[in-house]
Amino acid sequence: MFLDAHVQRLDLTSRAVCMGTSKVLVVSGDDDSGRAVLRVIHECGHRVLVVPDAEQAVAVLQRDPQDLIIVDLSTAPDSLSLVRSMCSQSSDGIVIVLVGSTPPDAAVESLKLGAYDYVMKPLHADELRQAVDNALEHRALLEERRALRHILDEKYGFEGIIGRSSSLLFTLDAAARAAQMDSPVLIRGERGTGKELLARVIHFNSPRRDKPFIILNCDAIPREMLESELFGHLKGSFKGAVGYKHGKAEQADGGTLFLDEVGELPLEPLYFLVGEADAGQGAQVDYLFSA
Repeated sequence: MFLDAHVQRLDLTSRAVCMGTSKVLVVSGDDDSGRAVLRVIHECGHRVLVVPDAEQAVAVLQRDPQDLIIVDLSTAPDSLSLVRSMCSQSSDGIVIVLVGSTPPDAAVESLKLGAYDYVMKPLHADELRQAVDNALEHRALLEERRALRHILDEKYGFEGIIGRSSSLLFTLDAAARAAQMDSPVLIRGERGTGKELLARVIHFNSPRRDKPFIILNCDAIPREMLESELFGHLKGSFKGAVGYKHGKAEQADGGTLFLDEVGELPLEPLYFLVGEADAGQGAQVDYLFSA
């Protein structure tokens, strides 16, 4: 009976391919449960494949990576080991588990192993549909982030700076070392020579690459507003302060604050900026200076 039902599900899958937007693998040893999941996901317009055990699931993933993997914990043999395997082997696929007559901590343990979400049995179509939508949306965001990271790597990777002169190679070597340091960096050069580009390269090749990169053009800010721009201010702290303002250092929390054209500042505010950086003001921020 299971084999006949399995063939029926594969037939439904072939009809769903025409309208499918994502590939979903369902691992369930229970025919009724598998059929219910298949029906809901098929109605959402996705490609669906149902397999009864881990061995067949692994075989499918090896030849055709899936966007979403749904594991029925109550019917799949050694289900937690299967979840661990799915989460570790499928870097792109998102895992949802179905929880029924399993130990009460099985859902929590699955989440610890890397599952994205769980759905309780008996299944309700709306709950399953919402979980699937959320999981696929999460995967889409991960793909967008990966694509953006690729674009940034191409644009701001060291290989994106073209040149073979000894001075440029020396600068790139110093920048590569600076990217791994957790201390202020000074970039010197004439206007238009690419100091901001080099600052971005340092940031996007550092451990802070996923955090903000904030620019403060010191040459364009009046001296009396410099501290406010850098560290923010409270409402009423001075005339015209009508509300709380986040400073650039706070905006760059965990990332990099690029203080452009500090060489144009008078000595007093320059000492102030360097002193704040050395003292660790906003300790979670990496300071880059250009002059």
